[in-house]
Amino acid sequence: MSTPIVDTAAALGDGRAKRNVAVLVFAQAVLGSQLAINIIVAGLAGAALADDPSLATLPISIVVVGSLLTAPAMSLFMGRYGRRAGFWVAALAGAAASALCARALFVGSFGLFLAGSVLLGVYQATQGFFRFAATETASETFKPKAISWVLAGGLLSAVLGPEIATLASGAIAAVPYAGAYLAMIALNVVGAVGLWFLDIPTAPRAVKAAATGRPLAVIARQPVFVVAALSAMVGFSAMSLVMTSTPLAMVGHGFTPADATDVVRWHIVAMFAPSFFTGSVIVRFGHLPVITVGLVLLGVCGAIALAGVDLQHFYLALIALGLGWNFSYIGATSLLGTTHTRAEQAKVQGLNDFLVLGLVAVGSFGSGALLDAFGWSAVQYAMAPALLLALVGIAWLGLVGRRAPIV
Repeated sequence: MSTPIVDTAAALGDGRAKRNVAVLVFAQAVLGSQLAINIIVAGLAGAALADDPSLATLPISIVVVGSLLTAPAMSLFMGRYGRRAGFWVAALAGAAASALCARALFVGSFGLFLAGSVLLGVYQATQGFFRFAATETASETFKPKAISWVLAGGLLSAVLGPEIATLASGAIAAVPYAGAYLAMIALNVVGAVGLWFLDIPTAPRAVKAAATGRPLAVIARQPVFVVAALSAMVGFSAMSLVMTSTPLAMVGHGFTPADATDVVRWHIVAMFAPSFFTGSVIVRFGHLPVITVGLVLLGVCGAIALAGVDLQHFYLALIALGLGWNFSYIGATSLLGTTHTRAEQAKVQGLNDFLVLGLVAVGSFGSGALLDAFGWSAVQYAMAPALLLALVGIAWLGLVGRRAPIV
């Protein structure tokens, strides 16, 4: 008579997993605040440093490039040395990036500011792995909830970051915005201390050497991997495309920067607030229905934006955009976890985030140019082909059937 397989984490009530989630929520809130600060301050600082006003937002976009270039390497590093070591390296990179940006403001160097922005991308790339780390000591039923709760920490950073940016930007009167970057150094120190309590075992090197898993090309050919990666790429890049150009579009239609700030604030709330229950919804209804709802909501955002340019249109469109990102991104991340074993996770997660960040970079760089050349409506129409492709992919996966999750 065979012995039934026991899910140890579930049997123990996911105690360690829940403690790790609490640590990662703290890290997401504290360390993640620096990204919110940078989004608010970097364009203004860039305008003060750049000779060409059209380059003012380059520091924001170039952070994505830094993330794109380092995500696969950081995933492999964590696969070898562990999550805590990787997150500490990221916090060190964030602190060094903040110091470079502050120094750039003191000496008036746009080039040095860009260098700091690229280095901040190392932190941004690694923060994306918080959601994967949350699942590594969790039972199968708790994994979607763990991902969801960690991303909910982004709601805390969305509140903390703008407050710090407001208070610290003018702290050094002679050098505007430098205080915000000095505050970011402190955030990285506090966040790194909190990560000491992360408890995720690292496999012995002998085990790693013996169990590297299937070739990446084999894993990437799985229909479920294709759909998971495609859904995350489309969901995140569509959000980046629309959100990046929203403040410019609103000002262009006669609204104040304060109006734009409030619209973006509610967009961020819509991005992260549902995370408290998205995991439970995935457990109840499954990955594909949740992803589908997310992609449809992104389309609803475009439809609302095309219906008019009154203030309520911007509010409703950006709220739908945030909700759509939440469901599509968390659903896709949870689905990705069914495509690989523990031994394969570093290379699979690295490839996934490289693909996601690559398309996000396209959306970030292209958003302003598209708005300037063709207008706000064109930004909405630009989402349509990618959303349709992702929805077709989900329908295709439903037809070919999904393999059972790998455990």
